[in-house]
Amino acid sequence: MRIAVISDTHDRLPGQLVGAIAAADEIWHLGDVTQESLLHQIRQIGPSALVVRGNCDSHLHWPLELSLRREGFRIRLVHIPPASAPAGIDLLLHGHTHVPRNEVLGGVRFLNPGCITRPNRGSPASFAWLELTKGAPLNWRLIPLQTLQ
Repeated sequence: MRIAVISDTHDRLPGQLVGAIAAADEIWHLGDVTQESLLHQIRQIGPSALVVRGNCDSHLHWPLELSLRREGFRIRLVHIPPASAPAGIDLLLHGHTHVPRNEVLGGVRFLNPGCITRPNRGSPASFAWLELTKGAPLNWRLIPLQTLQ
């Protein structure tokens, strides 16, 4: 399963990103979409799209977190990362910091694709590919937006 992971679009969807993620099996947006019309654009790309609400989102019908199972992995999607690893999951994907992350804390892998529109702390604008196969290690690849041009 190949998942395009994006976060912190802040009402902007770079054109080169649309073509790059169209081949995903799913798209996961980790919050700060800001406008429902942008989520509609993301869903028009084709693959199924999931979203969690960020601190800049006012759409209360978007969940604050989602718990998923994909290819045997127990996954939680949130916008703001918790201070410690939650129990009962393998992967925690988050946004909010605008800085990419791939770190294991308390046995849970924390992943952040960075920010696609307003990166922070010298990080490039980026998204990530998450590839999951049952019984195999995950594959996480950060993709700087500039490499798509």
